[in-house]
Amino acid sequence: MSDIDTTAAPTDEDELRTVVDRLARSDRAGGRVIERAALLAEGTRSTALIEWLGAHGWEPEAPAAATPRGGGIHGQREQRSASPAAPARYVLHP
Repeated sequence: MSDIDTTAAPTDEDELRTVVDRLARSDRAGGRVIERAALLAEGTRSTALIEWLGAHGWEPEAPAAATPRGGGIHGQREQRSASPAAPARYVLHP
């Protein structure tokens, strides 16, 4: 077991790096990736972790390009409701 308190927001650089190392996994391109859901599961730590990732070269994964749909009866509604989503993952390129 670890001596890190998982209920408190991390304040130490080394502690944040330890959490990132635990959550990150390798991707096919040779980089590393962390799922947003894993970050949010850290609770009060998630905001500090996301800020730390941005400050250390991690990038939000670009959302998949929307495929154009046919007009049809609901075509306009689909386009109107499209809003930018939060990234599903954060990526550190090799």
